Amino acid sequence: MANSWLAVGSPDNWKTAFEHQNIWGLKETQRHLWDALRENDLVFLYATQPVMGIIGYGVVRTKFMQNQPLWPQEIHERRLVWPLRFEFDVEFCLPPDKWATHRITSDTLKLRVRRGFQPIESDLGRQMVSELKITPASKFPAGPSKLEVKETAVPYVPGGERVEQAIISHEELKQKLVEIGKLQNYLAEAEYSFDIGRLDVVWRRVQQSVPTYVFEVHVGGDVYHALAKLKHAFDLWNSHIFVVARQADYQKVQALLSGTFHEIGSRLKFIELEKIEELYKRKRAYLDLEEELGI
Repeated sequence: MANSWLAVGSPDNWKTAFEHQNIWGLKETQRHLWDALRENDLVFLYATQPVMGIIGYGVVRTKFMQNQPLWPQEIHERRLVWPLRFEFDVEFCLPPDKWATHRITSDTLKLRVRRGFQPIESDLGRQMVSELKITPASKFPAGPSKLEVKETAVPYVPGGERVEQAIISHEELKQKLVEIGKLQNYLAEAEYSFDIGRLDVVWRRVQQSVPTYVFEVHVGGDVYHALAKLKHAFDLWNSHIFVVARQADYQKVQALLSGTFHEIGSRLKFIELEKIEELYKRKRAYLDLEEELGI
């Protein structure tokens, strides 16, 4: 069951969050709350003075740790104040010119608001969703939703020959992943440098953010080294991590995830090489249809 949270911040900080594709952050002193935050949790957006009320809500999509200032206070002071960050999809939010007049007050809900970030009861969360949905105001533009990249559901079974398609090259796969990321409105780039080398492809939400999605493409060579880089990316940034490889490499990857890299066993996703081309074609066709229809 999804948890419910209240995120409290100034109107200026919320505007910055929306300008940077819906990113919010917690202080290091709130790490225990950030650790408890899960994907698909509900987050209610509370703006402080002069608004003093709930302006919308969203759904948590991913968490990450940041090393670059984002909000005005951080930039002014040249230091991180809220390094524990998460992305969320906006389900409903009042337009800024309606914040002060159409917000839901804590008195209406009998909610005690503390600064920062706090859990709230699920029943209260459902009540707030109902209150917000009947608010006579337009929905704040949240941007296109993300296309989730899922792991393959087909396990590798030894034995039995099959005819495989020609394997796309390492460079072609990286380029496809970069193009898919851009279609998803991410800043996507190949050969991303970090402290132990280069990552094949990363997707970032904004220029100042660390990688949200990290991909290592394994067409041949050392899969151990690829997993080592993915584990380090996860340890550094809490990124979503993926290894793209042939179905024949599935068992090898699973063996390493059961042993040396057991810490990321539940986090790493395996994607077959052929799925990348399929994903790109489907996403491209979907966007082309939207353009044709003028939607």
